[in-house]
Amino acid sequence: MSASSIRTEAFAQTTCLVLGDAMLDVYVHGEVARISPEAPIPVLTITSSKSMPGGAANVAANLAALGAKSVLLGVVGADSQGQQLRQLMTSGRHEIVDGLLTAPDRPTTVKTRYMCNAHQMLRADQECRRAIPVGLEDALLAQVQHWIGRASLVVLSDYDKGVLTPRLLAEVMRLAAAAGKPVIVDPKRDSFAAYRGATLIKPNVAELQRATGIDAHSDAGVAEAAGQLIEKLGMDVLVTRSEKGMSLFRKGHPPAHASSQAREVFDVSGAGDTALAAFAVALASGADAADAMQFANTASGIAVTRLGTAVISLAEIKAAQSAQILEGVADRIVSADRAAAMCRLWRDLGLRIGFTNGCFDILHAGHVTMLKKVAAQCDRLVVALNTDASVRRLKGPSRPVQDEASRAQVIASLAAVDLVVLFDADTPVGLIESLEPDLLAKGADYQEHEVVGADLVKARGGKVVLVDLVPDQSTTNAIRRAKGLGSAPD
Repeated sequence: MSASSIRTEAFAQTTCLVLGDAMLDVYVHGEVARISPEAPIPVLTITSSKSMPGGAANVAANLAALGAKSVLLGVVGADSQGQQLRQLMTSGRHEIVDGLLTAPDRPTTVKTRYMCNAHQMLRADQECRRAIPVGLEDALLAQVQHWIGRASLVVLSDYDKGVLTPRLLAEVMRLAAAAGKPVIVDPKRDSFAAYRGATLIKPNVAELQRATGIDAHSDAGVAEAAGQLIEKLGMDVLVTRSEKGMSLFRKGHPPAHASSQAREVFDVSGAGDTALAAFAVALASGADAADAMQFANTASGIAVTRLGTAVISLAEIKAAQSAQILEGVADRIVSADRAAAMCRLWRDLGLRIGFTNGCFDILHAGHVTMLKKVAAQCDRLVVALNTDASVRRLKGPSRPVQDEASRAQVIASLAAVDLVVLFDADTPVGLIESLEPDLLAKGADYQEHEVVGADLVKARGGKVVLVDLVPDQSTTNAIRRAKGLGSAPD
């Protein structure tokens, strides 16, 4: 994994305008112990129920949970469900602006799922799919005009319930283009022509196939269908592909792919909303679209492991990314780019990062003792290891005794060490700049002003630690003893 362009600290500076079909998701849980005597159907004895935001409201809630300012524009009915949805949107810890309008002649869209254990037995929908009247279109457009200048981007969450009318879509595209704001669409209609002018569209495989008439179940089919959309409508295409992950297609760029991250799928309800929100906030904060896709893929992978419509937090995504970066890394030996990504995640999780460097040519008790002492003062320890070429420049043509692969393997096997990174320069100053450790450690045979990178670490509020050496323990002495020459004089 290369260094990501995503900077999660910038999420709080984004404002995402969400317009679309807001709904209430209700989960009714119960137990089945018998079949009805009235008909051959199970009798569900209800034990609990839970309501949560759905559709565009779920997108807005996920955006807010990731730290963005979220503005929700949509329509609810003049009913108790509409009031309940408003309360859900404003009662959380996160900032969501309630721009929902009340339509007295239509119900709030409600999806009620009846559950036994983790299984859906039945879904009952309350909805009106009739297009909203001109008065509501005008009122929503007035809100778009009010917010468009302050928005980082616009998200259109279309569940084809009548809110995103052709006129409303056309006017939103016009306003966004005039303001220079990207528009991301989650589509549900059979034709995508109404979304012309959007920056990116995010269909699933079934939606992509229905809109293009191309079988999109294979890699080649997805690419062909996405290419057709790019050619006809001029927008980027992000395809969500269930167990195959996601694929991003952009004109002038090679396709990018993200493999599925979910370990066990419990419920796919709302996972698309979570992915949309994660992609949108990453893009709004300045991330490259391919990196935003990877971020969204991780978020949706978490969402499908939850029962019910899920709101995924930034901390959960960071923890999952941390596990992904280390997954499959042999003995914790990583590239500089991967180490930088790992350190960013650790830092975001509030972990203290330690750093030391050296040749570590022949591992001895002094090395082990030093690394243990440094690890005790931080949460994660990164060891930068000189490459063979670097060692030869520093120590002479007879060194190193052990090649870089062997040295890295030995250091990475120590419990005190979390990551090992090879560097070819004479000093590790470049790594220290990119990894931004909180603690920089060297042996006490150095003075602080002699430690490379000490000024960089201290300028960031970090600490330089000089660790006492173990007497008579050095690589030079180990080599001399091996040759029968005894220890070098102090």
